[in-house]
This record gives sequence, C-alpha cells and structure tokens, in this order.
Amino acid sequence: MSERFDSKKKVSGNFRKLLQERIGKSNPRRKLTAEEQRRLSKLEVIAAKLKRGENVQNRQLQTWLSDDEYEQVDVEWQEQLEIREELKDKPSELKRYEDKLKEAIMMRNRSDTYHRKGKKAAAYKLDNKCESLCEDSLEILQEIVAADASLQIWFDRNLDFGHSSLIDASLGNLPRLVTSRSIEKLRNDSRLVKKIDVKISVVERAIDNIGRDTVVPSKGDSFMLEKFLNADD
Repeated sequence: MSERFDSKKKVSGNFRKLLQERIGKSNPRRKLTAEEQRRLSKLEVIAAKLKRGENVQNRQLQTWLSDDEYEQVDVEWQEQLEIREELKDKPSELKRYEDKLKEAIMMRNRSDTYHRKGKKAAAYKLDNKCESLCEDSLEILQEIVAADASLQIWFDRNLDFGHSSLIDASLGNLPRLVTSRSIEKLRNDSRLVKKIDVKISVVERAIDNIGRDTVVPSKGDSFMLEKFLNADD
C-alpha cells in the first residue's frame, strides 16, 4: 500500500478522533447509572476484542447493544453486500482498457521469463511490444474517461493526466481497477469495509452515545466524511 494512502487513512482516523473529542466537549457525558456504566464497560471490552481481530458472538452483541444498534450491524453489512454486487457489474467501457492492460502485463511476464533464461533478443522484442501495449492502454484510458468522467471511481487513483501527473505509459504507473487483484493496485474502493469493521463502527458509536443527550454523527454522515477523506487530491 502506498505511503500516500497510508497517510490518508491516518488523517481519517485522526479526524474522527478530533470529531469525537469535539462532540464530547460540546455534549459531555452525564453521570452514568450503574447499569449504563456496566454496559459501557462491556462494550469497551467487545470493541477491544474486535479491534484485535477476535471473534465476538452475535449473542453477545445483541445483549449489550440496543435493538436499533444491533439491527444497524445488519443494515450496514447489507449496504456493503450491495456495493460488492455493484462492483461485479463493471461498465463495458472499462473492458477495452482492462483487456489491453492485461495484454501488456502478460507480455511483461513473458519478457521477464526470457530475461531469466538469458534469451536477451527475444526478451527485448517482448519489452518493445509491452511498451506499445502500455501506450495503447493509456490512450484508451484517456479516451474513455474523457467520454465519461464518472468512470474515475472505478480506478485506484486520481486520474490526473496533467504535466506533473504520475500516470504515464510505464506499466507500473498505469492505473488499476479497484476490482483488480494486482499487487500494483494502490487502494480498494474506499466504500468497502470488512464485516468486523462494520461491527466495530456500530459498537464505537454505541459507546459514544451512552450518557449523552444527542448521538454522534450517523452512518450516512460518517460515510460522506470517509468519502471526502479518501478522495485523491
């Protein structure tokens, strides 16, 4: 994962922490009842276990979350499943770019094999073919994005083709689709989270809500914030 993406994730986490601190100052937690304190302690233990990647049974979540909070886990996970279904239905325009990029990758792999075997002449010939395919890929990418700017959300980086752009006809600098399994991919679709992360989010919101007159930002607000923070410059 790129340093740039790691930095954005750190900024996102810091922003959420600052947001919670600000909410805490403007809407401080009142003195908790014994039952609220017990519930808070249990939820903090659950959150810690989830963050360590440990399994927490649904029965335990159902015990310490409110009915609405527990239901929210399923609601938010269903949203995740819908996003995953959407990603299976890629726009047909992307196929031209994806196929050409795959050709270039295949040519580079064959070239690497010949280089390892010492067959330099054959390797250099394939290198030239790879370069040509990369140039074709870049042209296709620029063409389809110029025709439909909304396609940018399907790529792992901001599609800036300006003078200082890091995108060029080098194989390693060509964008990958967010659905790709390539190790060259800079990031996944920023909307996607694992089920354990959904549970962590719901539990943390429940913790923040205990003893406060108003609740912390909703899932919708959090999603918009996350989308903004994960957007490329």
